[in-house]
Amino acid sequence: MASLLLNTVRYLKPIQIYRQVCRPKPSLLRPAPAVCPRSRKGPWTAGIWREDPQLAPGRFRLLNQERSIGNWNDPAISKLWLYNLHYLSAPNAELIRQWIEQNPLGCGIGWAPYPLSLRIVNWIKWRLAGNALDNVALESLSAQAEYLSHAVEYRLLGNHLLANAKALVFAGCFFEMSCWLQQGLEIFRTEFREQVLPDGGHFERSPMYHALILEDVLDLVNLGRAYVGLLPDWSDVAGRMLAWLRHMCHPDGQIGFFNDAAFGVAPEPATIFDYAERLDVQPDRRALSESGYVRLENARAVVLFDAAPIGPDYQPGHAHADTLSFELSVDGRRAIVNSGVSTYEINAERRAQRSTTAHNTVRIDGQDSSEVWSAFRVARRARPLHVRTDHRTFAAAAHDGYTRLKDPVMHRRYISLVEGELRITDTIEARSEHEVELFFHRHPESAAVVEFGPRLARAEEKTCWYPEFNRSEANTTVVGRWKGACPVQFITRIPFGNGSDCSR
Repeated sequence: MASLLLNTVRYLKPIQIYRQVCRPKPSLLRPAPAVCPRSRKGPWTAGIWREDPQLAPGRFRLLNQERSIGNWNDPAISKLWLYNLHYLSAPNAELIRQWIEQNPLGCGIGWAPYPLSLRIVNWIKWRLAGNALDNVALESLSAQAEYLSHAVEYRLLGNHLLANAKALVFAGCFFEMSCWLQQGLEIFRTEFREQVLPDGGHFERSPMYHALILEDVLDLVNLGRAYVGLLPDWSDVAGRMLAWLRHMCHPDGQIGFFNDAAFGVAPEPATIFDYAERLDVQPDRRALSESGYVRLENARAVVLFDAAPIGPDYQPGHAHADTLSFELSVDGRRAIVNSGVSTYEINAERRAQRSTTAHNTVRIDGQDSSEVWSAFRVARRARPLHVRTDHRTFAAAAHDGYTRLKDPVMHRRYISLVEGELRITDTIEARSEHEVELFFHRHPESAAVVEFGPRLARAEEKTCWYPEFNRSEANTTVVGRWKGACPVQFITRIPFGNGSDCSR
């Protein structure tokens, strides 16, 4: 444990360590500042609304779990479920009143900076859509913004910092509070340059979080047109991010499962593209590059290949040990899939879903390619090397995640999309004996054929695919195992057959 902790902390920025130890004390602003006058406003385009999770008074369905709540901070309920409850993603006057009455200043999980940020934005968007906020709600909203301004998540950075900045910008525009506005804008000036890569990918390399942040950027473009002259035009950032999202979707229109990714959290890509079109924001035409992902495609198949870093060194919280994994769709349907994610709790299921065995890649000597641990920690991590691709028929890369072993190992993978099949060549470079395992996870509706060479002992194992939080579907994983002296090379073929072999 000491080694894991040391090899995790050494990647942090000084400000993260400082803010973990010394957290500023939030303050309260009363009365509410003035609301920005109508004369300053332009048109507000309808944004993306979530389905109302409230089934009845006090009863909600979130993350595929239905609960009646008597306590907004029930310790028996998972933190993630409570976070989603406190977002108030579909607000109404009665729910806002209840939240204010039962969540006094600074008390409970709803005052954590991330749910606080999302709730501020959701209330303001609800008001911009033509609904009313009474004086009590306005005073609460301004108190929440002031509290957030002293609780920005510099200890985490990453996507949480962007969510904080968005809330401050929304609050600073909605109220006449230039200090909040300038605080949020200053964060965006530095963080957009770092967090949005030149190819449009978000630097945490999670398609799910990328989609959430893209929605945020589109909301900011929208806000800038509603409050004329207060914000920069971030349409170029949104355009790059739209292009990246399009590249990272399967033919079914949904995201690939790399790092923390699942359906039902971010808006569906089609909904995001529709929102961008209503704002007249167009996708850029650039290809995948700096983010490290590769898309290969022909008339029958699409391959998404992970030759990416697991994320920023100082914030790999949503990373999985999935380096050099891939996903495959054939004839418009998913065939080979990464396993997804269903929980953020610190438990065996979370550990398994982040592990190398949950992805379509190679494990050596029973070790993960990156040392994922706890719910959001990574110690020593794999780094991709020697990435090559023509962005159409082949991709090649290596990683150094196994060079930490007593006898260092280099894993090299060459993946080629040829007529009628996907061919994967794995080279294991080392100087002694090692145990090698190759994993290929079928989609629950897939009967994809996986053909190994004669060296590998073949097994088909019953496993699970996790398409949404708190939801699983049975699938099968084809595993090839070998133990012996290295170096060694394995060739795996996934033929596409006559068009019916890859799906039941």
